[in-house]
Amino acid sequence: MTSLKKPDVPRVGFVSLGCPKATVDSEHILTRLRAEGYQISGSYEDADVVVVNTCGFIDAAVEESLDAIGEALAENGKVIVTGCLGAKDGVVMSAHPQVLAVTGPHATEEVMHAVHKHLPKPHDPFIDLVPAQGIRLTPQHYAYLKISEGCNHRCTFCIIPSMRGDLVSRPIHEIMREAETLAESGVKEILVISQDTSAYGVDVKYRTGFWNGKPLKTKLYDLANALGELGIWIRMHYVYPYPSVDDLIPLMAEGKILPYLDVPFQHASPRILKAMKRPANAENVLERVQKWRSICPDLTIRSTFITGFPGETEEDFEQLLQFLDQAQLDRVGAFAYSPVEGATANELADPVPDEVREERRARLMDFQEDISTQRLEAKIGREMTVLVDDVDEEGALARSPGDAPEIDGMVVIPDGDDLAPGDFVRVRITDCDVHDLYAERIEG
Repeated sequence: MTSLKKPDVPRVGFVSLGCPKATVDSEHILTRLRAEGYQISGSYEDADVVVVNTCGFIDAAVEESLDAIGEALAENGKVIVTGCLGAKDGVVMSAHPQVLAVTGPHATEEVMHAVHKHLPKPHDPFIDLVPAQGIRLTPQHYAYLKISEGCNHRCTFCIIPSMRGDLVSRPIHEIMREAETLAESGVKEILVISQDTSAYGVDVKYRTGFWNGKPLKTKLYDLANALGELGIWIRMHYVYPYPSVDDLIPLMAEGKILPYLDVPFQHASPRILKAMKRPANAENVLERVQKWRSICPDLTIRSTFITGFPGETEEDFEQLLQFLDQAQLDRVGAFAYSPVEGATANELADPVPDEVREERRARLMDFQEDISTQRLEAKIGREMTVLVDDVDEEGALARSPGDAPEIDGMVVIPDGDDLAPGDFVRVRITDCDVHDLYAERIEG
């Protein structure tokens, strides 16, 4: 008997840069590639074509993306570019005119069209099998769940709407189907993301959908409540401080979703917030933070701030430090203002010198370090459930409900070398440093 030799399977290399929202875009593209029978290559030399998913938010990200494209071209020669940098008119083609195609973000169909054009591959269902949850770049025990695309705000320092468009909320039944599939595949934690998570459903006027025969409004509270029924960790990111956020706190107190809020406050000076086109009532924010913690004492609040925004005076900056002192946020990230091409903030008067921007960023982080350390010290002696991320000969690295992957601290368990990633384990906190907690396992 003579057997027919199967043709070589085309291989696609993939480079994914940028934020978790870009990661989800990459996962969708990779899922389509595998579903259509393409193999994913781990090296440039083995790939027939390379897809580079770019970031284009700040200058450093633009440079990193252009360098990644250049490296892929040098090592492989056939490159398709997607992502936020692709939405910036002419930037990619000006730097690298030899790329095969350029698309913007959230463009799975356009990327697949380019792949089909330059690397045709007929579908073979006998070999092109993919898991129901698709191809993910995250570890098996956690996954990002993007609930909407785009943003309706016009913050003066941001160009995301020009690249990703206005808010488009995903149908709630579609989100729940994806979440349920992830949970069934063994995912232990879902991280809910979007450009503006709080705005979910605004564009469709909170239209009623259906899940498992029950009506569900296309609204963040309804979505969070439904996700909380899956029996896994649900973590909220990029929560713009709308009044509706208050409704989530009781769900956290009940244990339906994790007591964790990632809220980008950006500043505390009313004058600077107005220039940023952000909510300009820091006093109200403080009252809400206090109320949130009275309802859910275990709540962890993470936020980000910008120092050296155009027009920021030393008095404005001192207001920000005072806010941090009063708010006692658990986790804080700070960025020295970076002009972004196309952002309206570039036209504002009184730019702050580069060295002052950076000096204020460093001063803010030094100031916040004491607050964050004190918040961690308050957890010593407490018992909690943690999720294991990694294990080596020195023990296990886990995360508490107050720790998001890659951006927050870890819980170090020295006697956890017999654990495995994805395990939930009960521990007692014994010590801490500036960023991390240390714990011992509780028997039984």
